[in-house]
Amino acid sequence: MENPPRSPDESEKSPQSKELLTSNTASTLCISSRSESVWTSASKSRWDTYHKPVIVVSVGAAIFLLGIVITSLSCFLVKNKNVYKMCGPALLSLGLMLLVCGLVWIPIIRKKQKQRQKPQFLQSLKSCFFNR
Repeated sequence: MENPPRSPDESEKSPQSKELLTSNTASTLCISSRSESVWTSASKSRWDTYHKPVIVVSVGAAIFLLGIVITSLSCFLVKNKNVYKMCGPALLSLGLMLLVCGLVWIPIIRKKQKQRQKPQFLQSLKSCFFNR
């Protein structure tokens, strides 16, 4: 007798319905385009803020000290002297580079935090006065 209406398959759906199913909402676009720290007012701890430069400084200092040890070994040991003379200065320069990069990174983070705090305060004042 009569066949019940069947639901359309994926291949039979209109292009508009496919587009609606796969499109992102505005909230997900905002979340993906901005970091969480901009949208939330909770302040981060110092470790959350400075953990990357502290790690870079620590690794740089360790490599620098290892370079000092290996360079000094070239003075005392006769065996493999050429290897120590090549590796020691390379580790010295790499460690010094990481150490300086980490030490310069810290004031940059502080400056960015100060710049980020000023506009939020000004925007909140504007919203209080002009959104009435």
